[in-house]
Amino acid sequence: MSLNKAIQYNKEHRKPFTGAKSICKSCRNHGGCPWCEGNRKYKYKKVEEKTEKDLTNFEKYNIM
Repeated sequence: MSLNKAIQYNKEHRKPFTGAKSICKSCRNHGGCPWCEGNRKYKYKKVEEKTEKDLTNFEKYNIM
């Protein structure tokens, strides 16, 4: 059933969008604003920093 038919026959049970999150009013979940994106990608940023640190240590101590 398509979304239009679901709405027409009252089978659509999604909650309506009532407002934005308390932090960022311009985006919803998985938003693209810098605040939300930074929170969402925190884990990957930490892993990237660690790999860069390991790479610099490797280059520093393993000069041939």
